[in-house]
Amino acid sequence: MTLTLYNTLTRRQEPFTTVEPGKVKMYYCGVTVYDYCHLGHARACIVWDVVRRYLQFIGYDVRYIQNFTDIDDKILRRAREEHSSMEVVAERYIQAYFEDMSRLGIKEADEYPRATHTMNGIQRLIHDLETKGFAYPSDGDVYYSVQNFAEYGKLSGRKLEDMQAGASERVNVEDAEYQKKKYPFDFALWKAAKPGEPAWESPWGKGRPGWHIECSAMVRDRLGDTIDIHAGGADLIFPHHENEIAQSEAVTGKPLANYWLHNGMVKVDGEKMSKSLGNFITIRELLDRGVDPMALRLFVLMAHYRKPIDFTDDAIVAATNGWHTIKEGLLFGYQHSKKLGWDESNLIQNPKSKIQNSHIERFKEAVNDDFNFPGGLVIIFELAKELNRERNIIVHQGKTETPANELLQKWQTLVTLADVLGLTAQPEAETPKQDGISNAEIEELIQKRWEARKAKNFAESDRIRDELLTKGITLIDSKEGTRWHR
Repeated sequence: MTLTLYNTLTRRQEPFTTVEPGKVKMYYCGVTVYDYCHLGHARACIVWDVVRRYLQFIGYDVRYIQNFTDIDDKILRRAREEHSSMEVVAERYIQAYFEDMSRLGIKEADEYPRATHTMNGIQRLIHDLETKGFAYPSDGDVYYSVQNFAEYGKLSGRKLEDMQAGASERVNVEDAEYQKKKYPFDFALWKAAKPGEPAWESPWGKGRPGWHIECSAMVRDRLGDTIDIHAGGADLIFPHHENEIAQSEAVTGKPLANYWLHNGMVKVDGEKMSKSLGNFITIRELLDRGVDPMALRLFVLMAHYRKPIDFTDDAIVAATNGWHTIKEGLLFGYQHSKKLGWDESNLIQNPKSKIQNSHIERFKEAVNDDFNFPGGLVIIFELAKELNRERNIIVHQGKTETPANELLQKWQTLVTLADVLGLTAQPEAETPKQDGISNAEIEELIQKRWEARKAKNFAESDRIRDELLTKGITLIDSKEGTRWHR
């Protein structure tokens, strides 16, 4: 099945083709660096990280660019509050971003352009817009004339006449910025310098860029006139992405992006996340509470990327339990390779070999339907549960009737597919923990407990369970066997 994607621009699902055969140019609108990243950022960054991984998995050479907005009213406000500077605030939260993303297992982009490092490209684009009649200066500012771009509104489906009618009672004609504009919905490309704020020299006087022009310039500078995928949260469709299209396409006469992809929003207990409601959760706060980063990744990927998701305690518990199932499957090869007589090179070398089998094909068939990662997870859970059943047979009976080569292929397939989703697990060092018990000793006690239950010695079975519990080891019995975690 060919990869097909839902394109926000056309409002339909389309076969994916690239500007250059075998290559993908992809841009994701990154974060404004004035605070720590929150759950909404986690979802977006995980989704586009996995999209990139999947495109590479099916053979594309992906150039992935993600920007930082490092000049913005919110950054300047934070700097004033802290008696600091824009540069200090931006640098602190850029570093915090990298720390948070590393904890979530997100691969770094190929490049992270910053607005303040793209000033020449920004001014060049504004100059081109002015030359072509799409921009006009006004008292130190420069505005984009939306009425001059005939296709304005094509991404969001909004029409200027409807917007004007709806806003007629909300427009403040006394507002200084409103008075500078020729039309109420014109937007700023360049803002005149204000006292005490950073500013750059320009043909229109000292000032700084508007938000929308920054991304248009960074896309053009790093990836060219037309890219394959422009990604971001659904909240960016209007006005940000709409304005990007107007700016870029008015100059080049070419599509800015062939596919516009948008991830759904995150709610917390059914409410929109906001500081005023007290449900604003940062990534580091959540992980510092003890939520496993892989469980958070799984929580995000269990819903289709375009759908909204609701972060609740029950949802994260379900994701954590799901991750334990996958993790035990991923650890199967490390824990039982000797009993199965596998060549150690299967573990030392990267097990994500270019294998082809029905599981791989079913995974691709599912995910090729508009990045249906929940459909891909069905195959991953299936493999993990099969390996976990074999693990319990090996632990309880000392051997399995399933051929070792068949189990090796299943394990390598699981490792390969889980890695596409960024779900990885490595065996813990076989040294006793502070609780004084190693993984091998836990497995040995579980086998003794199984033997006691088989002999209907339930008192001994309960004693072993309670002994493990005092050492911080929880046992979970299911129809697939017994799982444990610290």
